[in-house]
This record gives sequence, C-alpha cells and structure tokens, in this order.
Amino acid sequence: MKLTFLGAAGEVTGSCLRVDHERGSFLVDCGLFQGGREADRKNREALNFDLRDIDFVLLTHAHLDHTGLVPRLVALGYKGRVFATAATVDLLGVMLMDSAHIQEKEAEWALRNRRARKAGRSGEVAPLYTVEQARASLGRLRTAAFDETITPGAGVRCRFRNAGHILGSSIIEIDVEERGHTRRLVVSGDLGQPMRPVLQDPVRIPEADYLCVESTYGNRAHRSFTDTCDELAEALQRTLKVLGGNVIIPAFAVGRTQELLFVLADLVRAGRIDRLDVVVDSPMASAVTELTVRHDDLWDDETRELYAWTRQHADRFNLRLVQDVEESMALNSVRGGLVIISASGMCDAGRIKHHLRHNVGRRECAIVIAGFQAAGTLGRRLVDGARQVTLFGERIPVRARIHTIGGLSAHADQPALLNWLRGFRRPPRQTFVVHGEPVAAAALVERIEQDLGWRGVEVATPGVVSVLA
Repeated sequence: MKLTFLGAAGEVTGSCLRVDHERGSFLVDCGLFQGGREADRKNREALNFDLRDIDFVLLTHAHLDHTGLVPRLVALGYKGRVFATAATVDLLGVMLMDSAHIQEKEAEWALRNRRARKAGRSGEVAPLYTVEQARASLGRLRTAAFDETITPGAGVRCRFRNAGHILGSSIIEIDVEERGHTRRLVVSGDLGQPMRPVLQDPVRIPEADYLCVESTYGNRAHRSFTDTCDELAEALQRTLKVLGGNVIIPAFAVGRTQELLFVLADLVRAGRIDRLDVVVDSPMASAVTELTVRHDDLWDDETRELYAWTRQHADRFNLRLVQDVEESMALNSVRGGLVIISASGMCDAGRIKHHLRHNVGRRECAIVIAGFQAAGTLGRRLVDGARQVTLFGERIPVRARIHTIGGLSAHADQPALLNWLRGFRRPPRQTFVVHGEPVAAAALVERIEQDLGWRGVEVATPGVVSVLA
C-alpha cells in the first residue's frame, strides 16, 4: 500500500490523499487550496493524473478545503462514486453549488480587472468549475451511515466515525486487504475540540496500523471557553451599547456559524447581554443552519436545551437569516446595533467582504475573528495587524477593533489532539501529520514523540509517494 499526499501536506488546505493498493486506488478527500497567490494554480493542477485509476472517493467532511474540487474531478471525467455521511451529503448539496456560484462570479469580476486580463493569453478567465458542473457532481455522492461498515471497492472496507468537527464530520477507518493480510489506515479528517457546543465529542479509535492526523493547531492550546465567552461578551457590550457600532463576525457557513449562534444565545440566556439582534447574511449559512436543525440527532444535550429556550425567547434573541441580495445590501446602511455573521470565514470571498468594506474603517465597530485564518488570506492580514486592507480595489484603513477569540475553534488544539491519540491501544506503525502549517505540524510531531513515545512519526511531504512498511 502506498500513500501520496496531494494536498494539506505542510499546509492547511487542499486535503487530498491518494491510496494505491494491489487491487486499485482511491482518494480520501478532494479539497480546494485556499489563500495565497498560488492557490488558483494549485487547484488547476491538482488533479493532473489519470482519473480512470481512481475507483472511489471518501470524504471526511463537507468543508471546501476537503471537498471543493469534487466538481472539477467529475468535470474532468471521473465516473466513480463519492462516499460521505448523510449530513455531509446534505451539506454538499448547498456548499458545492455555492462554491461554483462564487467561482463563476469571481471569474466574471476578474475579466473586468485589468491585471487579470493581462495574465491570460486570450484575456479570458475561466472559473475552476461551473454551477452546472457542481450540480452534476452531486449525482456521484453516496451516503454512508456512521459506524456501519461499507465496501466501497475491491479489497477495501471502511467505517465513518464521528469526528465532532462540523455536522457530519468523520474519522475514517479503512481496512485494506492485500496478500491475505488486512491493514488498517485511519484518517482523522479534522477533529473537533471536546466539550464544545452543538456537536458530540470526537470518537476515540483504538487500533490503526497507519494514521494520518491533522495538526491545524498542533503547536498551541486554545483559550479556555470561559475566557473566550468573556472576551466576546465584552466586545459585544462595548461595541453595541457604548460605541453604538456593529459587530462583524466572519464565519464559515458550516459549523462556525452554528456554534456562534449557540454562544451568542447562551450569553443572552445567562444575562451577560440583555438582548441581541443577530443577522446571518449568507444564503449558504442560512441553509446549513436549517440542515443543522434537521440533523439534531448529532447534537449534544446542552444544545437541545438551548434551542428550546431560544424558541421561547425570540424577543431577547432576535435572529434573522438573510437570503436575497437587496436585503444584504440594506445592511450596509445600518450604522449600529447589529451582530452580522457572514461568510467566508477567511474573508476572501462572499458577502463578508462587503460588510468589512462598510465597517472595518469605523472606530465604533468591531471585527471578531473566531476561527483559523490561513496564510495569505484577508482574515490573516487582519489578525496580523494590517493597518489597511484592499477591498474591491479600494484601500481602506483599519480603524475597527480586531478581536481574535481562538477558543471557538472547531479544530482540536494540541492538548486535545494528544489526548485523542492516547486512545490508541498501541502506536501505529507509521503516523503522518497533515493539515497544518510547517511550524504547527513539526511541533505536533515533537510532542507525539516526547509525550507518547511513538516512533515512525513524520510530517507528510507533498507529492511524495510513501510506501507503507
């Protein structure tokens, strides 16, 4: 069996693992590269191999850095099945269509941009894939129930286990039979932080011969959830009640938005804030929030209780889901009193860019960064203290207060990652650390070796074929 890391090796985005074995080949995840000047080139070159060799695809969860190239995969000729949990399949019905819409709109915008026209030979900028291609790719999706064994291809059995990261997210146990022996590969996907709102905690896996584990926060511990809620409450009180501005929160439509709604509602229920007017300005986030309600079997008990409370106290927690463009544009004229949650979470696309344009230059406003910001993204520049940013070709000074509240991350931090790894009864033969920037990945390798005493641990190398011992 051989592993080739086609993405998310030494970086956080572009997750795609190719597994070759004696009876075939398959992919685990097929994600977009995001952030930085090289992302578009990487996305266009990512599937530069014979797709007829791929028997099937397994998806750990719905985030686009794990699934966003599926439409391109199908458009380039892939005819096989793509397996994911039921909630992930439901989410992709929204997310891939939204991604394709953004691809088309940004290609149209680039055509009007002089620098983009100079970049191409013919002055044309084609989208990575179209809405119709995304719709066609949905026909390749097949559902797999949590904890049930499926046989997606010859010599391969797998189980999807709850990863607690976002709705439907999974750790995948993959048993591959070769020469009369079965070896187990475990792919962690993205692991959730235990004891966080909405979802159940990640399942611990007892056995693996080979392991791929994420390392997004492999070099740090999150702030405590209590401290995070305290800072968020202070930012809300100061901005909304004292300064009279708006609070803008960039958030991923899947997972982060729903967790933020829980936290905001809980602050009101606890009396930390009298009342809140919250706007979710993202058609995708609105649709995902409705799907989250539909999949309440994946919630934890506290979320069930809070949801019941919000339905009885709509006067104190006023939530509005914005769909159409006109209603979204009208928000730009509201000078204060709103909490606006909008996508994308790293501020590089979507309606959040418009809300930043109208609020980041105002001293009475606040920008709350509540999740990981990849290198090269607008969100990362805000976190790093940029004094001005460029939005739609306009340079805008950053005058709003920037709050980074890492305790709301949907990713496990270093202590949580190590605790999850302690669930294995014995060390895997080989462990590959993926989905982390170089410093984070290297730090996790060091801690695994020192704290757990494991051997055969390494940071995955992009494009290099690893032959499993």
